Amino acid sequence: MNLDRIDLNLLVYLDVLLREGSVTRAAQQLGITQPAMSNGLRRLRDLFNDPLLVRTSEGMTATERALELQPVVRKALGELEAALQPLEEFDAQSSHRVFRIMVSDYAESTLVPELVKRLRDVAPNVILDVLTPSDVTFKDVEAGKVDMAINRFDEMPQSFHQMTLWQDDFVCLVNPDHPLAGAFDIDAYVASNHIWVSKTGMGAGVGIDPEKVIRLGWVDNALSKLGHKRKISVFTRHYQMPALLAHNNDLVATLPRKVADMQAEAASLLVKEPPFPIPPFELKMAWSPLLQHHQAHRWLRRVIVDVAQYC
Repeated sequence: MNLDRIDLNLLVYLDVLLREGSVTRAAQQLGITQPAMSNGLRRLRDLFNDPLLVRTSEGMTATERALELQPVVRKALGELEAALQPLEEFDAQSSHRVFRIMVSDYAESTLVPELVKRLRDVAPNVILDVLTPSDVTFKDVEAGKVDMAINRFDEMPQSFHQMTLWQDDFVCLVNPDHPLAGAFDIDAYVASNHIWVSKTGMGAGVGIDPEKVIRLGWVDNALSKLGHKRKISVFTRHYQMPALLAHNNDLVATLPRKVADMQAEAASLLVKEPPFPIPPFELKMAWSPLLQHHQAHRWLRRVIVDVAQYC
């Protein structure tokens, strides 16, 4: 294949087509007409001698050849973008840039307040747009529409860059008047009613089935391995709720230590070590390879990592 005869715009077209899985959405993303994008797809098919995208009952589906090309094309475009970036550093003091970050409720409760405080000091004109996991999909992050996703990820696309911000473990919040607070062993834990709190997945949330332990997360998986199951009375996706609900003296909230320590003091609740081992988890930030070399984005990552050390 003679590279001199290849229109590099076609690689941009291919990257967006494979990311969006739709000629219409790809055209909208690039700001061109649908016929122009269709013509680009035809030229790509001729270039690679492969249909690349095939219409199926589930929409446009990438061929095996397209899936092989996708990470190669994305890496090449990312390196090209890096080479074309201006050499000057991002001027945080004068910037009016809007940074969009998706954070879980856990991260919003622990990291974001300190991050905002730091930004007010070092970048007073920068605007922070905080989104929830229900607002964002992995495709949005991959396309660079969202600067950063900060969450506890069970899985993420292999193309993403990622970094661990910290590790946290679990503790229990209980009312001092809870009848079992004085003898908080595993039997007391199982005999109590519980508050479940979590929202780590991307995209719109769905209802919880209390019978499907595997869907309930770290705490219930750990308890299940010991042959126990807790009785969950309240399901919530917001970390500000457990302290309010735990004032009921028959409820126990098991949640990350960083959140529990913040809430216990203000709400006059007891922090108890769980009477069984629960694996810790990592809070990670992830971002698109398209933003890896962007000066403003690199600055934001450095700020977030620094702030996380003090949370």
